[in-house]
Amino acid sequence: MRNFRPLRSAAALAAAALAVTACSTPGGDESVPGVTDDTVTIGTHQPLTGPAAAGYSAISAATAAYFEYVNAKGGINGRDIEYLVKDDAYDPAATQTAVRELVTEDEVFAIVNGLGTPTHTSVLDYLDQQGVPDLFVSSGSLTWNQPRVYENTFAFNADYVTEGAALAQYATEQDPDAVICVLGQDDDYGAGITEGVEAVVGSNELAEVQEYSVSSEDLTAQIGAMMSAGCEVNVLGTINGFTAMAVGTAAQMEWFPKWFVSSSGADYPTLAGYLGEDLAPVLLQGMVSVNYLPSSAGGEWDALFRQINDEYNDGAPYTGNTIFGMSVGHLFAEALAAAGDDPTRESLVAAVESGDLVGNGIVPLSYSADDHAAYRAVGVTVVNEGVQDYAGPVYEVAAGGQVTAIEASPVPLENEGIPG
Repeated sequence: MRNFRPLRSAAALAAAALAVTACSTPGGDESVPGVTDDTVTIGTHQPLTGPAAAGYSAISAATAAYFEYVNAKGGINGRDIEYLVKDDAYDPAATQTAVRELVTEDEVFAIVNGLGTPTHTSVLDYLDQQGVPDLFVSSGSLTWNQPRVYENTFAFNADYVTEGAALAQYATEQDPDAVICVLGQDDDYGAGITEGVEAVVGSNELAEVQEYSVSSEDLTAQIGAMMSAGCEVNVLGTINGFTAMAVGTAAQMEWFPKWFVSSSGADYPTLAGYLGEDLAPVLLQGMVSVNYLPSSAGGEWDALFRQINDEYNDGAPYTGNTIFGMSVGHLFAEALAAAGDDPTRESLVAAVESGDLVGNGIVPLSYSADDHAAYRAVGVTVVNEGVQDYAGPVYEVAAGGQVTAIEASPVPLENEGIPG
């Protein structure tokens, strides 16, 4: 057993403290969780199994592929990004376990793109108490945009109120007399979509509002009620599996209304996986959704992401969720680059709040010290002959649901998609 002589003076104590500090300052600062000389380790919770796995499980795989691409090019400020993904099966209890492991055992630098409204809500206070940067939550709940309450939490998706209002605006412009109804998840997701629709058409103008639980296995009652109400435009706040279930159930009833679907549940390749490659082009023809990220139908970002998907994601099916996952990865890499050569949790949060991040969307990012929302505008997409692409106006939605048409301003690809 080694013996240590006691330090006998204040000067010696100070010298010892400085020595410890010198051994653990950035550039490998062990006092900054997840940061070493060579790596930055971050984590996430994702539904790799369970009711939301279809489609959504592809997101973290795409993010990981983007990080592999960045690391192969030298990383960010000389550091590789290590990305730890834990499965929570879209179950809040499992989310709590996964996130606590990431924070206490894996000592991650940040949680990035934790997915789901009910799941991430269950760890929001914990991450706040631990002082962990909680970046780019994969959900459109307004909960993530409370900078005075949750100073380290930032949204990524356009919020559900924005999406609901934009969908309703487009629907009323296409047919002012249409009978509009809503089917939504029984949480902030469905509530936000409904709030946005009501902001445009009026709270008394919806012919029917129905809800479902993610534990449901059948939507016959909900679809039957909407059919009986004479709904002509159905606005859906549904995850992909329940979008497909709604469309498929209606088709079995020989009912074919118009479908206006939140971006979280409108990924065409994922829906085609549920409905079948033969039926999907028919049942989803004309399906309207909204988006704010690069199109999967072409462009520089699309070409780069397809290349990364082939080289670093084993050529997995390429979907809107692939673009979503890689776009999140790019935004984190941009924030990390802006956080400086010796990043800290504080400098990372400051980088996002600076307003200098540009992302890769078709509309500007909104981040500031007073606004932790990402996108306050969305473009309308339409499915035509099995192709989902931008085909309508771009809407900016102000607080209270006021909708204004604006011009798209897509971010160009630079430096091979690697923030410098």
